[in-house]
Amino acid sequence: MASRKLNFTSSDGVSFEVDEIVALQWRIIKRMLELSVPDGDIPLPKVTGEILQMVIEYSKKHVESSKSKDQGADEDLKAWDAEFVNVDESTLFDLMMAANYLHFQSLLDLTCQKVADMKGQSVEDISKILGIPKNLTRDEQEELREKFTRLFE
Repeated sequence: MASRKLNFTSSDGVSFEVDEIVALQWRIIKRMLELSVPDGDIPLPKVTGEILQMVIEYSKKHVESSKSKDQGADEDLKAWDAEFVNVDESTLFDLMMAANYLHFQSLLDLTCQKVADMKGQSVEDISKILGIPKNLTRDEQEELREKFTRLFE
């Protein structure tokens, strides 16, 4: 049986057609659908198109994985999740904010865990995680420490 399609519009005007079963992972949408069926596009004014695309990708992967009967699916999904949040800090925080806005608990937990894992690490470790070159001068390292103070607390 085919899933009903829902249309979403991001803050920057990008439209997405999403299977209802995928969007139902987002508690804000689930609640909206319990109250009424929306006509037309559902605006998501706090999520950009780039981030919404990532949220949809994550949602689809988790829906597909939940249907899998493969015994290794859980481990495969954990590895996929780890790679999914292997992004720059700005994207990671945007994903976290989108997950919070959409009340998408599994993505919020994943992004929060990634940030928690980053905290308290050395400049070299944070640089590696964020994809910053190793050959930084002391001044450049100090600049990073100031720019990303949350990570070095």
